[in-house]
Amino acid sequence: MPSQSRLIFVNIPVKDLATSTAFFRTLGFSFDEKFTDESCACMVVSDQAYVMLLVESRFADFTTKPVADARSSTEAILCVSAESRDAVDTFADAALGAGGSPAGEPQDHGFMYGRSFNDLDGHLWEVMWMSPQAVEQGPADMAQTA
Repeated sequence: MPSQSRLIFVNIPVKDLATSTAFFRTLGFSFDEKFTDESCACMVVSDQAYVMLLVESRFADFTTKPVADARSSTEAILCVSAESRDAVDTFADAALGAGGSPAGEPQDHGFMYGRSFNDLDGHLWEVMWMSPQAVEQGPADMAQTA
């Protein structure tokens, strides 16, 4: 792992760690085995972003609140980027082919394209592409006026 400046670790509860790990491996994610055991798996999203898949009982150790059932409520929307519009479709189609479920219609805003799906535990994921110009300048409808 790189230095600890501004890393992000998202923790999500899963019912079956092995099945969830296999699902995300199908989508091309790798896992840091140094931080993986029978109760959790450290999914590498990038050099600075990780998703900790925690069995529900282990996840519950970190909170005093009830653990949300992602199949009946949305606790977060997890979004990953893609290099192109085609890569968005490839990623989303792979998720659906691996057992994920559709979570809405594709969103095409011209400068940005995305699709969403629910993983095996019901967590809402989005995959999106944004044009390099929009990344640099921001979309026109969000431009600030003085």
